[in-house]
Amino acid sequence: MKVTRLRFEHHHEPLGIGEPRPRLSWTATGTFRHQDAYEIETRDAHGTTRTHTVHSADSVLVPWPDTALTSRERREVRVRLWADGNPGPGPWSAWHPVEAGLLEPADWTCPAVSPDSDDPAAADPRPAHLLRTEFHLTAPVASARLRTTALGVHEVEINGHRTDDDVLAPGWTSYRDRLRHRTHDVTHLLHPGTNAIGAHLADGWYRGRLAFNGGIRDIYGDRTALLAQLEVRYTDGTTATFGTGPHWRSAPGPVTAACLLVGETHDARLERNGWSEPGFDDSDWDGVREAALDTATLVAPTGPPVRRTEERAPVETRHRPDGTVLLDFGQNLVGRLRIRVRGEAGHTVTLRHAEVLEDGDLCTRPLRGATATDRYTLRGAPGGEQWEPRFTYHGFRYAELSHWPGEFDPADVTAVVLHTDMERTGWFECSDPALDRLHENVVWSMRGNFLDVPTDCPQRDERLGWTGDLQVFAPTASYLHDCAGMLTSWLRDLSADTARDAGRVTPIFSPQIPVIVPFPVPEGNQPMAGWGDAAVIVPWTLYQRYGDLDILRRQYDDMRRWVETVHETAGPDHLWTGEFQFGDWLDPTAPPDAAWQSSTPNALVATAYSAHSTALVAETAALLGRTDDAEHFRTLAADIRTAFVRAFVTAPGRLTADTQTAHALALRFGLLPDEQHRTASADRLAQLVKESGHTIATGFLGTPVVCDALSEHGHLDTAYRLLLQRRPPSWLYQVEMGATTTWERWDSMLPDGTVNPGEMTSFNHYALGAVADWIHRTVGGLAPGAPGYRTLVIRPRPGGGITWARTAHTTPYGRAEVHWRQEDDGHLVVETQIPPATTAILELPGAEALHLGPGHHVHRT
Repeated sequence: MKVTRLRFEHHHEPLGIGEPRPRLSWTATGTFRHQDAYEIETRDAHGTTRTHTVHSADSVLVPWPDTALTSRERREVRVRLWADGNPGPGPWSAWHPVEAGLLEPADWTCPAVSPDSDDPAAADPRPAHLLRTEFHLTAPVASARLRTTALGVHEVEINGHRTDDDVLAPGWTSYRDRLRHRTHDVTHLLHPGTNAIGAHLADGWYRGRLAFNGGIRDIYGDRTALLAQLEVRYTDGTTATFGTGPHWRSAPGPVTAACLLVGETHDARLERNGWSEPGFDDSDWDGVREAALDTATLVAPTGPPVRRTEERAPVETRHRPDGTVLLDFGQNLVGRLRIRVRGEAGHTVTLRHAEVLEDGDLCTRPLRGATATDRYTLRGAPGGEQWEPRFTYHGFRYAELSHWPGEFDPADVTAVVLHTDMERTGWFECSDPALDRLHENVVWSMRGNFLDVPTDCPQRDERLGWTGDLQVFAPTASYLHDCAGMLTSWLRDLSADTARDAGRVTPIFSPQIPVIVPFPVPEGNQPMAGWGDAAVIVPWTLYQRYGDLDILRRQYDDMRRWVETVHETAGPDHLWTGEFQFGDWLDPTAPPDAAWQSSTPNALVATAYSAHSTALVAETAALLGRTDDAEHFRTLAADIRTAFVRAFVTAPGRLTADTQTAHALALRFGLLPDEQHRTASADRLAQLVKESGHTIATGFLGTPVVCDALSEHGHLDTAYRLLLQRRPPSWLYQVEMGATTTWERWDSMLPDGTVNPGEMTSFNHYALGAVADWIHRTVGGLAPGAPGYRTLVIRPRPGGGITWARTAHTTPYGRAEVHWRQEDDGHLVVETQIPPATTAILELPGAEALHLGPGHHVHRT
């Protein structure tokens, strides 16, 4: 009964946080059934303690019990519990520190600076720049905090050492309203006397090329800038602050071109040895100018940064007649290459990247305007040199190296995987290796696309935070990784973008930027069904998976505004018709260059989503105590369902659109009027799947719901046959074709090994991987039965010839596991692990439901 893990909000590293009253969550050892009370003790910097005892069973996101943190304030917290009626408490946890960042705009006393060496009209892509200064410390340092952000992307060094391991900091937010800063403990890097601080600064998302047709640059501004504030506390208790200002110096660096889409060029001959160390001669450097940066936009992060999370060696090397070397890393990934090379000064090595091969060569056509090419010019170091780009990333499995000097050793090239450094929380495996590979593909697609922003794709000239993609994938994402902090930040950007829109319409991607879209869409930001619904569905999903009611409270105005916008658009008949819609995007019948031409009418899809989101807003309003809103939206949702039936249901089992998506949406969203209609529609859906040879016929919006629509209404076997089908279009067709991530199209690669001719042909897109949520809940058998998994539903439904499956998820209360196997005598054995202070409902085929307490259980039917 000892608390072993204590968290503040959704932070894994509670340093420099932005919440003055951070909520607390904990997990504990033992198998106690019920927490009776908890005691929280806080300790401030002076050693003063305060104890707060609360009689409550809550252990997830409980209120901060003490006075609010002030800027820079650090406290330590520990917790102990009473449980199961025992008169005495368990042992105290260890002390856990939490430290506030700068909570008020006025706390920032240093100005942002822009390098005079920067020419906004410079070549495209532009170079990166170096900035530096020196400062004097008069005594030994007790603690030091470096707080930084940039208009652009940056890396900081003190006395020749990196201050952190963040990548592409501060990431991408809606910069006009929200600019993240981070705080780092740099105490160990400082010493009495003269010290130096330096930064690399490049365009990144702020000023670099973004989105389609090779991208648009200077979207947020035409000058990059750095803001750094170093706050030092000496051992005698006095303090000093050093930071960016007019005394800083700037110069071009060795990165002569840096672009997220195009790639990076680095000339090592231009490196300036010792530039971030004291005593460096910067007399020939340029100055800096003060940059306009509104400190009211500065926000502390709610989730982790992008980091290097894995390294992979090539699994195959091909030496080609033209002298190039082709490397296969065995896994489609997102990141960049690190090379070790030896050669003459001035020799340039070129690195090109692609997700797939076509006719034995890199297939770069799907990258469109993203050339994804890095170049390194050697300085000629006798012992060799090592390089990894700083300010770009690529989506690739294959890399081509040109002009490699001397004999090539595959050990000299490493693929470095990048993504937001989320904690892995979900796992699945089973007796079918192909299904295991599909699940791994989903994991890798999430990793590659959750790179600060939840993007659609990581490789071509797009890489946008598409709302529709995320809303269908959010249940899967929140099972596989702890993405609550990251998506909380993204939702705040979505709110900011919505507030800036003239019609207050939820955008189709966030951060929202001007783009030249390569397909026909109406001018302006028009409501888009399934995409704008992310304003409702994503917060609702996070509440269900993490138990965080504050997410709903914070997002409620946007949720309500969205359904009201749709209601106004649909008019008094509640049917959303007329406008262009993305619809069931990229269903298998869509032509290669017309992804929106779905076999399911847009009006049916849009009206179904309108009913669904309205019902969720009604539930949200009830949870928040907004009784009038709850009643209003319940009535509106019922009216929309009635309108749906009137317009699209012709008879039991018959819809005006006889498609897999139409029936699946009607069933899953609860739009049909009675059991007769539901049964008939499910039967018709199963027949449609059978008539298609058990191949998939859904796009982005139908795919997440089709297996549930079948399995929940008596057609489990059909759902399994659909899931495990290997002929195209199907999930396992991609696996059969060698995929290691999920594809954008069901046929991104055609059966003959050629690449689909359509422009929208990504090999790393998580939307179609939304089926993993059904896999976790139905094949694995683990689902939330109450928000935050306070109650678990254990309901495995074996089928498809799978003889065993295992899934595990780190819930907010601890690790939950389900492992089932079919024995030779036909019996089903189910082993479960239930976290402390939770309950589970066990529902096995042909057996009565059982209520389980914490601990390990084995059941046999």
